[in-house]
Amino acid sequence: MLQNLHVKNLALIEEAEVEFGPGLNILSGETGAGKSILIGSIHLALGEKVPRDMLRENAQDAFVELTFSVNLPHTVAALNEMDLFPEDGELLLSRKITAGGRSVCRINGETVSAAVMRRAASLLIDIHGQQEHQSLLTQKNHLRYLDAYAKGELEEELAALAESYRTYSECKKSLEEVSLDEEQQARELSFLQYEIDEIDQAHLQPGEDEELEAEFKRLSNGRKILDAAGECREYCAGGNDSASDQIDRALRALLAATDYDEQAGALADQLQEIDSLLGDFNRDLAGYLEDFEFSDELFAQTEERLNLINHLKTKFGKTIEEILEQKEQKEAEVEKLMHYEEYRRELEARYDKAEEALRELTLKVSEIRKAEAETFTEEIRGALKDLNFKDVQLSLEFEQLDHYTANGWDDARFFISTNPGEPVKPLDNIASGGELSRIMLALKTVLAGNDEIETLIFDEIDAGIGGRTAQMVAEKIKQTARDHQVICITHLPQIAAMADHHFLIEKTSDESSTISEIRPLNREESIMELARMLGGARITDAVCLNAREMKELAEQC
Repeated sequence: MLQNLHVKNLALIEEAEVEFGPGLNILSGETGAGKSILIGSIHLALGEKVPRDMLRENAQDAFVELTFSVNLPHTVAALNEMDLFPEDGELLLSRKITAGGRSVCRINGETVSAAVMRRAASLLIDIHGQQEHQSLLTQKNHLRYLDAYAKGELEEELAALAESYRTYSECKKSLEEVSLDEEQQARELSFLQYEIDEIDQAHLQPGEDEELEAEFKRLSNGRKILDAAGECREYCAGGNDSASDQIDRALRALLAATDYDEQAGALADQLQEIDSLLGDFNRDLAGYLEDFEFSDELFAQTEERLNLINHLKTKFGKTIEEILEQKEQKEAEVEKLMHYEEYRRELEARYDKAEEALRELTLKVSEIRKAEAETFTEEIRGALKDLNFKDVQLSLEFEQLDHYTANGWDDARFFISTNPGEPVKPLDNIASGGELSRIMLALKTVLAGNDEIETLIFDEIDAGIGGRTAQMVAEKIKQTARDHQVICITHLPQIAAMADHHFLIEKTSDESSTISEIRPLNREESIMELARMLGGARITDAVCLNAREMKELAEQC
């Protein structure tokens, strides 16, 4: 359940906080007061795209925060699978938006992506806006509604169907790729064998490229290495002014003092050790110079070998290991081509088996859908009658696609007749906005009965209706609010009268700014708001009495 909404610096809202309650929460106010901004802020907090004009004028950043109480075990389990863990039964979703358009989403204080925010939100809240009526006019959505209704019966089968379709698609692709005639087989076999021989003839050894590169670097800089080592030898052991000669002199001078002072003896021992180490170094350096080998022939051989390996790398892989793996794969391809017919028959058998498994699952899913469609449409018909469709006919007609999909081969379409004597027509031919809004409400209330989402938001679902129909819509929303938390923006007093919690959104202006504010109404204030909705600019005593009676009747529902 959505417990709290906190909004700061969004459009006309400077700062607002709303404490929602269980049951039916009504938001009302004059047109343009900021009701849509409030719903827009919830969209933002749930990870939706940020419109450029949403940030309040001259504000550095905006902030939206939603606090949900989460107690249903299946919802907690689904959140845990996303590594999200409610704290003390609460989940805090927040989003900060800067003037530069950057935003940061957080869940319980930890930064998450907008995609994770949307996934978490989909478990907690369902928003139905004015434009969603139009989704009824898109035929591909009709099957999606049925699958949502039949989720309990279909969830496992649809998952298995998707996996089966993946296996089938892989088998089909493999079979298509081996559709070669004898001439193509021969060409492919010849080319593969040529590449295998090219790798074999190189006699590659793992790691040899690194050794060759080090050797090539050494040989290509041989003169520099010899000059540097020779100069070093000259400094260390090259004559009377070398380091070795200087240390030898220093040692002899210090030894003369050892007979008179023990500390001088200790220093002489240290210098003796240095002299010994320098002697070892000079011998190693001399050996290095004697052993250093450079020849044009060795350099050419190293360069040629490296060029060969680098050529193979450009064709088969970035490392010798990858080249050798490519060779193994090509040998496996050769083996397939050498036994091509046998391999093809094996693929055909796998394809036939995968198709049969997919067909069985597709048929099973289709049968479940058709069985569930009857109860689904029956429940929608009942809900439509509650919404003042006195003689409504509704069915969900199926067609079979000419190909498999990950969702089966069913295509479904609602057909409806809303007037006695009229034949049923495709639902997407419905033109009346009022009829569409009622049909969507009926659909939503039926789906809500099978839905695990606790909070439903209806954003002006009452568009295009009035009179007795408005009263019946109000009763249907109130009925839905018995099992779910419902937050509803409305212009109709019949719906507002049903409120368990009523909030008023008001816009105020001065010379420098315009702001929208929201506040909860007590019972008397709610009745006065109903009177405003009934009477408009002029609220008479009769209108007030009418509003009070409307509220009292609603409390009896």
